[in-house]
Amino acid sequence: MPAERVSMRKTHEVLRLSFDLKLKQRQIARSTNLSQSTVHEYLGRFTAAGLSWPLPAQMSEAELETALFPADPKPPRPPARALPDFAHIHEELQQHKHVTLQLLWEEYGETHSDGYGYSQFCYHYQRWKRQRDVVMRQEHRPGEKLFVDWAGDKIPIYEPGGGSVLLASLFVAVLGASSYTYAEATADETMPNWIGAHVRTFEFMGGVTELLVPDNTKTGVSKVCRYEPDLNPTYQEMAMHYGLGVLPARRRKPRDKAKVEAGVLLAERWILAALRHRQFFSLVELNRAIRELLFKLNQHPFKKREGSRQSVFAELDRPALRPLPVERFELVAVWSPATVNIDYHVQFDDCFYSVPYQLAQQKVEVRATPAAVEIFHQGARVASHPRAHKPYTPVTNMEHRPKSHRTHLEWPPSRMIEWAQTVGSHTAQVVTQIMETYPHPEMGYRSCLGIIRLGQRYPITRMEAAAKRALDTGAVSYKSIDSILRRSLDQTPLSAPTPGRSGSTHDNVRGAAYFELGGKTC
Repeated sequence: MPAERVSMRKTHEVLRLSFDLKLKQRQIARSTNLSQSTVHEYLGRFTAAGLSWPLPAQMSEAELETALFPADPKPPRPPARALPDFAHIHEELQQHKHVTLQLLWEEYGETHSDGYGYSQFCYHYQRWKRQRDVVMRQEHRPGEKLFVDWAGDKIPIYEPGGGSVLLASLFVAVLGASSYTYAEATADETMPNWIGAHVRTFEFMGGVTELLVPDNTKTGVSKVCRYEPDLNPTYQEMAMHYGLGVLPARRRKPRDKAKVEAGVLLAERWILAALRHRQFFSLVELNRAIRELLFKLNQHPFKKREGSRQSVFAELDRPALRPLPVERFELVAVWSPATVNIDYHVQFDDCFYSVPYQLAQQKVEVRATPAAVEIFHQGARVASHPRAHKPYTPVTNMEHRPKSHRTHLEWPPSRMIEWAQTVGSHTAQVVTQIMETYPHPEMGYRSCLGIIRLGQRYPITRMEAAAKRALDTGAVSYKSIDSILRRSLDQTPLSAPTPGRSGSTHDNVRGAAYFELGGKTC
């Protein structure tokens, strides 16, 4: 059975880990959260397609997907019978005392008409329940994994003079083999501090591991999925700079990162508890105190084994770490997912950037540097703008607008009046009067644009004569001028009023001008 197709970014990661880092298929599968059979099939497809690594720079994601997955004329095999979500079932039984397996089976049958019967449903649940508490003892190779996470509790930093209080976050990193620990306080848990803490961790340890094991924080994982999580592109760039793989822990599976869970607990006991009676007035002062306590934690002897974290690190992990790259990773670009609004703009950092209008309501990725903002759709760059630093500033490329919007914006009131003046004084008076009739000039845009379009069909002399007749009759509108031109009334002199008995004048009397225009008014 062929493996399930994954995103092309994950395909690139499988190829990079295989050809650049020379990892085994089992390690690649764990790093990318794919099955080993999927990794094996992807590498086999890559070889069968006659491709070579690195890929040509001009090869797009669509071309790579076509090469790896040519059209298959064979009909797809019917899907296997869907297993219930036993973790959800167990959680429902634990949280709601009135919920029964019978009720949960009925709810399962509503969405899976071809699913298991009640007896098989109960059998598979009981089998799953017996196996769920089996724990695999994790053996960590020296220099293989670095576990990272944020501690749950915050550390207050006070402003001098009794101002507001900043609640700093505690970043914790633990090596798998030696449990050697690093910790530091950051102002918040945003991407710059997340990446910066990693960089300082590598420098503190003097090398780089093969794998990173983070929690499913949004600064590390942009899309949480048990089987196929997507890394935040910024985090991915950092991993590629240091040449390591990222293996996110499964959601709600603390045993996947038991090392850092224990490290966070120790950091809270050795650092947060020890500092509970002290007040700090700057982040630098706080980190200086944390560094002193961190030294004591790593030097403290183990209770059930010989040595300390420091001595085991020097013996096992330190020689196995790979050297740091020549250049330190600098956070130049930040990636962020976004959805294009119906006005074909993307919101990023409280500013708005345009994309081609065809991408309205599509998912895109934003790559922002201090000077520019780039927007990507399916791996291809679709827009690039200078970065705006004033909040709520729109940055728009006119080429991204549909033709109708561009036409509308190309004719502001001033330009309409300038055009009318080139035709004649009467036409200019008509356009100005239409603009002044409405409470806002934009409400008369369409009428004026219609008159401009008439100017493309009729000579200037006729336009001016029609405008004069409209002014004389008091019927100043697009419809009136269009009717005058179509009926050639601009070439007929306006008849003088007949002397004689004058009728009463009030709002219900239309007058001769109404009938000259064919019984039409605006």
